[in-house]
Amino acid sequence: MKRFLALLATCATVLGLAALSGPQAVAATGCRVDYTVASQWQGGFQAGVKITNLGAPVSGWTLGFTMPDAGQKVVQGWNATWSQSGSAVTAVGADWNRALATGATVDVGFTGSFTGTNPQPTAFTLNGVACTGSVEEPPPTPDDGTPVDINGRLHVCGVNLCNQHDRPVQLRGMSTHGLQWFSQCYNTASLDALAKDWRSDLLRIAMYVQEDGYETDPAGFTGRVNGLVDMAEARGMYAVIDFHTLTPGDPNFNLDRAKTFFASVAARNAGKNNVIYEIANEPNGVSWAAVKSYAEQVIPVIRAADPDAVIIVGTRGWSSLGVSDGSNESEVVDNPVDATNIMYAFHFYAASHKDAYRATVSRAASRLPLFVSEFGTVSATGGGAVDRASSTAWLDLLDQLKISYANWTYSDADEGSAAFRPGTCDGTDYSGSGVLTESGALLKSRISTPDNFPTS
Repeated sequence: MKRFLALLATCATVLGLAALSGPQAVAATGCRVDYTVASQWQGGFQAGVKITNLGAPVSGWTLGFTMPDAGQKVVQGWNATWSQSGSAVTAVGADWNRALATGATVDVGFTGSFTGTNPQPTAFTLNGVACTGSVEEPPPTPDDGTPVDINGRLHVCGVNLCNQHDRPVQLRGMSTHGLQWFSQCYNTASLDALAKDWRSDLLRIAMYVQEDGYETDPAGFTGRVNGLVDMAEARGMYAVIDFHTLTPGDPNFNLDRAKTFFASVAARNAGKNNVIYEIANEPNGVSWAAVKSYAEQVIPVIRAADPDAVIIVGTRGWSSLGVSDGSNESEVVDNPVDATNIMYAFHFYAASHKDAYRATVSRAASRLPLFVSEFGTVSATGGGAVDRASSTAWLDLLDQLKISYANWTYSDADEGSAAFRPGTCDGTDYSGSGVLTESGALLKSRISTPDNFPTS
């Protein structure tokens, strides 16, 4: 018989609440989980899980954790309603043990199967709060200030994005999918969840130009973008206005459209502190010189109306600083855009873009102000399985370098990169663990941890 004490995560708010019958579950503020393998045999095992509530009383609870090996499965559980989706496991309290007073414990367990190894799970959560063995500080209240309240109008200082206190900051948030396809995903309920439950700092508004986008209805799409800017502002989030050019890859194809669009949105939003402009999503099949020329014609249009806003410039090779075209950051370092208060976009998809891309970002971050305005946890197609190891390596690097990011996507698209399961946007729940995909659960766990923006 072997006994294991679970290695517990130190991050906060990993999985949201599953829907519970009966009394409404409330957020936990501290918990401990002891995980024990009572017995193990060929291809199977029995595990016990002891939950201790260290914080305020809860009237209903959901335990969440991730199986570290793809072959590990819950077969049958007791003292809770057990479910598993991919590697994510949840256990919802029964009627007779759903209430947990401060200091109370409950014992649950399950039999499981495995096909490879049987490592112990980690990162247990109770009602979405990481079980670290201590009481978690409560999340900020409105009086603590929103990201925009705290940071004000942003600007570029050196290679950093800086706030109104001239201190480097990192923004973390989500990108919409194409507004022409997933407009139903962006409403009062979903934006409330993003700001309050996900505790996101920003919303990237991906307005496709082609593919039934802006070119089909310039006034309509401009209005939709402005509406989402207002919704982000009302919730204290930054809004990245993304002129989402993809096909054709030369942004100069849309130069006149870009000038018209950005003249309009810059004039309309110039008085806001929360707006960042991204002028070309993913240039591809085109030289850096052509991208630079485009930028130097569009930036003055924005500056004429909004002289102080941060502007993000796309880079060659699908905004990879040229790496996907066999180049590197030197072409931008040696021939930068002739403008101030700008940043350069870097995009990656964790399952496709790994060590060579991370090495480029590590080098470039000391020479160029970078903003990861789009990335995915899956392959460059937007689909496939989540590469948790590469995604975590990327997020750790971005945190270390204080590089801001927006994840693709805050949508219920039927693809691995989507944060929500298909059909979620037909309902009103954008917070519960039951609506999240593996990618969504991972990103929510990272974004919802405290920002600790510097103010002095």
